[in-house]
Amino acid sequence: MRDHVGMPRLVPLPPEFSGRAFSVREARSAGISVARLRSADLVSPFHGVRAAAGTSVPGDSPYESSLMPEPGVLEMCAAYAERMRPGQVFSHLTAARLWGAPLPVPFTAGEPLHISVSAPQRPPQTRGIISHQLPATGLAPIRRFGLPVTDPAASWVTLAAVLAPEELVVVGDHLVLDPQQRDPGDPRPFTSITELAARLELYRGRAKRAALRALARVRVGAESRPETLLRLLLLDAGLPEPLLNHAVRDRLGLLIGRVDMAYPEWRVIVEYDGDQHRTSTRQYERDQTRLDALRRAGWAVIQVRTHGLFVRQDATVARVRSALREAGWPG
Repeated sequence: MRDHVGMPRLVPLPPEFSGRAFSVREARSAGISVARLRSADLVSPFHGVRAAAGTSVPGDSPYESSLMPEPGVLEMCAAYAERMRPGQVFSHLTAARLWGAPLPVPFTAGEPLHISVSAPQRPPQTRGIISHQLPATGLAPIRRFGLPVTDPAASWVTLAAVLAPEELVVVGDHLVLDPQQRDPGDPRPFTSITELAARLELYRGRAKRAALRALARVRVGAESRPETLLRLLLLDAGLPEPLLNHAVRDRLGLLIGRVDMAYPEWRVIVEYDGDQHRTSTRQYERDQTRLDALRRAGWAVIQVRTHGLFVRQDATVARVRSALREAGWPG
C-alpha cells in the first residue's frame, strides 16, 4: 500500500504492541513480518528487541511509587526485560536507579544496564549491557516496578566496586531513610544498617574494605545527596557529628520544625539550602519563616548553598566551626 506521494505506507502494529517494547520472537509469532520489524519507525535498543521510537511509560502506569526512577530508566529496563532469561537480574548502578538512589551522574540513553546472574549461570553478552556473575548469596532478587532487581541491601553491596566512598554512603543513607512523609505504595525504609552489615559480611568481592568504611558512616535521617555530602564534609574536617532530621521545639515544647543537621548541645543548626527558592516561592517563604523562628528561639543557623558545598568547602567548614566555638564547643 502506498500513500499519496507514492511512498510505502507502514502497516500499523497490532494494538498489543503499541506503547511498549517487544521481542522480535514475540512479534514474529504474531505474524509481523521481518520487513516491518526493520522499518524506520521502530528502534532496536537491544539485540532481538524492538520499540516504537519515543516509547515511554504510559500515563496509566500501574507503578504506585512516588519515588520513580529518572526518565528513561524504566523504559530501557523494560525493553531489556523482553529478552531477559530466568535468573538474570538488574544490579549495580541500574538497581540503584530503580531504587531511586541519588547518583552523582544523571541517567542517559547511552548508559549501559547492569545485569547479574548467579554462578554457574553465564552472564549475558550483548551490546548495551555490563554483565556480572555473583554468588547466589549476593543476588537476592526481588521485583520492583515489575522488573527483577537485586534487593536494596544486595544492590548497595554491589556498588562498593563502582562508586566513590562518599557516594556509597549517599546511597546507603537513601536506602535506610525512614521519611517523615510515607508513601503507602512504596514502604520505606528499604533496608536497615543492620541488614547492610549482614549482607556485607557475606560479600567476598573486591572493594569490601571500602564498603566497610562506608557502612560505618551510613546514618538514618539524611533526605538528600547534598545533605549526606555536607555531613561527611563536616566530619572529615574534624567537627562533631550532628543529629540528622532533628525536631526543634520552643520553650513551651511546641514544634518549630525539623532541621537537616543540629548540634543541640551548642544550639547550632546546619541547613542545606537547595533550589526551592527557584522552583517554589511558597516553599521558600515557608522555610524562611521556619528559620526565623529557629533564630528567635536562640539557635544559630548556618545555611549552605551549592557553591559552599561543592566549591568553597573550606569557607563552609570555617563558618560551622566558628559558630560551634562561639557557642562553647572546645574543639
